[in-house]
Amino acid sequence: MSIELLSQRGWRNFLGLPAPGTEVVVDVNGEKITVRADRAGYVDVRVKNHGLQPGWHEVTLSTSGDTTTAKVIVVSRNTRFGIISDIDDTVISTSLPRSLIAAWNSFVLTEQARKSIPGMARMYQKLLKRHPDAPVVYVSTGAWNTYPFLVRFLARHGYPQGPLLLTDWGPTNTGWFRSGVDHKRTALRELARDFPNIEWVLVGDDGQHDIRIYSEFNELQPGHTRAIAIRELSTTQRMLAHGTTTVLEDRHRVQWTPESAPLVHAPDGDQLTPLLDKVLDHEDPSEP
Repeated sequence: MSIELLSQRGWRNFLGLPAPGTEVVVDVNGEKITVRADRAGYVDVRVKNHGLQPGWHEVTLSTSGDTTTAKVIVVSRNTRFGIISDIDDTVISTSLPRSLIAAWNSFVLTEQARKSIPGMARMYQKLLKRHPDAPVVYVSTGAWNTYPFLVRFLARHGYPQGPLLLTDWGPTNTGWFRSGVDHKRTALRELARDFPNIEWVLVGDDGQHDIRIYSEFNELQPGHTRAIAIRELSTTQRMLAHGTTTVLEDRHRVQWTPESAPLVHAPDGDQLTPLLDKVLDHEDPSEP
């Protein structure tokens, strides 16, 4: 389920529906809109003039046989700062090969089996103290049916609440698994489109393609990237992520120009925080 609230620059919160083609009535602050789920069972709705103030709200979704609620966030037009975060190996450590993470995320939902990356939650909370109206958007290649688990995990470990942009489980026309690179590129492009005034801190890891994806976004969508923070994986974690002990995408090969957003990198959030503080203060010395 995807609802985008306009007027106040709202973003999306997703809820899986059990059947494709289902007629759904979306009630947003008394405004009712009837839509039909697509062939994958999802609904994407833009709601204008909803009258909701910035912040978190609940909307009601009804079918012929059931009614539920979903949380949505409305972002103020005056907001200029936001955080986009990867999940696997950035905020959650799985200690599994990347080839198995999709299956693990979909079928093994025991929260105790997952560990939070040290200091990452503290880093996000510190950024929000400086920018309390900033949206935090999590982007992952995990399947939508892991949404409840991920919400519980993030809350348990002190991560700020935010929309999760996930993917469908299963094969596509070109392979057994959906492209995580394409998913992230699309999510970033849509965020830049829907929030043209926000500059984002992009947080990821060097286990796969985050450096390349973020540098491409910085180049193709100028003015939307405030800084890039990359968590460095250990040698063992790199072996599990892509089968070698070297960094898959050497950050030194990325061509950074004077106009590029600053890039910082460290093994965990506690070491990333002072580096990120330094570049953000440099970019905007008027901030406290």
